[in-house]
This record gives sequence, C-alpha cells and structure tokens, in this order.
Amino acid sequence: MSANTLALLRGLQFADGQFPSGGFAFSWGVESLAADGLLTRSDWEAFLAGQMEHRWAPHDRPLVAHAFQSWRDHAALMELDELTEALAIAAAAREGSRRAGTALLGTHARLGTPGAAQYRALVMAGKTPGHLPVVTGLVLAGAGLDLTTALAVCAHSTAQSLGSAAVRLGIIGALDAQAALQKIQPQLADLLAAPIPPVDDIGSFTPLTDIAMMRHPFQEQQLFSN
Repeated sequence: MSANTLALLRGLQFADGQFPSGGFAFSWGVESLAADGLLTRSDWEAFLAGQMEHRWAPHDRPLVAHAFQSWRDHAALMELDELTEALAIAAAAREGSRRAGTALLGTHARLGTPGAAQYRALVMAGKTPGHLPVVTGLVLAGAGLDLTTALAVCAHSTAQSLGSAAVRLGIIGALDAQAALQKIQPQLADLLAAPIPPVDDIGSFTPLTDIAMMRHPFQEQQLFSN
C-alpha cells in the first residue's frame, strides 16, 4: 500500500462523523441562533459558508497548520494553546474548545497516535488548555497525514459538525446538510489553497455566533453545550 493511499484512508477515518472526536455535544452557536429565530433552513448554506470563511479559515486553519508543523515541540504547542485561549471571546466557545480537544486527545491516546498521550498528560496536569485546533494539528501530524490532507479533514469535519447540529435541532434535513456541504466545497478548496497566515495574523470575525454562544447558558432548553 502506498503512503498516499494510507494517508487518504486515515483521513477518511478521522473525517467520518462517527469518529469519536468529542464534537457531538457542541453546536458552536447554532442552537441559540435557531432559538432566537435568527437561523432558518433558507439561511443555512450562507451561514455555513460564512462560518468557514470568517472563522475556520482565518482562525482554526492556521492554528491547525502551525500545530501540525510543531507537533513534536511541546513548548510551541503550548504557546499556540495559550493564543487560542486568548482569542476565544465567548466563555462557552473557550470551554467547548477545551472539552472537545481533551476528548479528541483521549481518543487518539487510546488509538496509540504518536504524541497524543504525552500532550494529554500535560493537559490533565493543568499545564495547557488542550484546545481543539491545536490538538487537531498535533494528532493528525502524529497519525502520519500530510498537511494538505490534515487541513481538508479539519475543514470537512468542522462543516459536517455544524450541519449535524442543525439537523439534530430540526433546522434542516439530512439532505439539506449534504447539499449545502457540496455547494461550499469549491469555496473550501480555495480556502485550503491559500497561504497559511503567520501566527500574529490569526483571528476571526463572527460576532453573531460569538454573541449566540454567550447567550446560550441563558436558554431555557439546551440540547448542546454551546
């Protein structure tokens, strides 16, 4: 089996919605937006495209890429972790990223992914937050993926996770989720092809979802953690 084929198979495994990545409990603002009547079926495709362009591409993507490139360097990973902590405006987003990252680390530690158990020990000792983008870069590098495949896995997983939350909340149907994902794939390909920004340029601008996550703890009914 060629290295490229193996990397593809592993990428498909990690991008699968059934992979226990820890993201199932989080809607990343979708639940509160829907509860407030600000997100409907007709909005979904544009909303998804906006989240990927204005949050994933300038924030998660470079964090994953820099963590991927530094996956053997705990000091560099911990600096990226602290940066992610500082960039998380909403407490619900910050806590969700930590919890999802810790869950993903636990899964990969059990799978024996190189680097996962060692970094998980640092997180469990309270020495670093273990944020999801940083952990994603670490474990996908440790699993032997190349950077292009790792970022594609991350993009697909993020978009799929948002779609899954919308389906569970009854905003859209399963076919709607797949149709929207398919329509934004050319946009995702362009985002993936762009140069990786330096660490100092990492940031995002999605105020509506940030506010929604801030409001989430005050929602009367909650299916998700944020």
